[in-house]
Amino acid sequence: MIKQELIETLTQEALTDEFFIVGVTVRASNSIEVIIDGDKGVTIQKCVDVSRYIEHKLDRETEDFELSVYSAGLGEPFKVHRQYVKNIGQKVEVALADKQPVSGIIKNVDETGFDLEITTLEKPEGSKKKVEVIKIQRFTFDSNPSVKNIISFK
Repeated sequence: MIKQELIETLTQEALTDEFFIVGVTVRASNSIEVIIDGDKGVTIQKCVDVSRYIEHKLDRETEDFELSVYSAGLGEPFKVHRQYVKNIGQKVEVALADKQPVSGIIKNVDETGFDLEITTLEKPEGSKKKVEVIKIQRFTFDSNPSVKNIISFK
């Protein structure tokens, strides 16, 4: 069986600094799945280049394998820290297991979590109209938030 560590090493060799690995899976059947992302996105050509690099480094005579290389999907939850950093200033949806999802803009990311700017409509005491209120909510990575980009066509 092909080792996951080998595929991770080969993938990293094929990537320049602006790209990073989101995930590598190697199943018992030698079905290999590589997910990559980039600070400015990933082109189809980049996926093809990484796939060819990995294929040329593996010997099909020794072990047969199936290889898929693709970019992290826009609608997929973030998996690695660098995806959070990449999306600073972007609108995202954050869901925790026991709470309603909230949406906002990622303002800051550090080693332990991230800050989300949330805009809500609230009615101040003694007022008849609701006003926009901007709050910063902290999410820690320990709480295992599910974070996805919000796709807007405006």
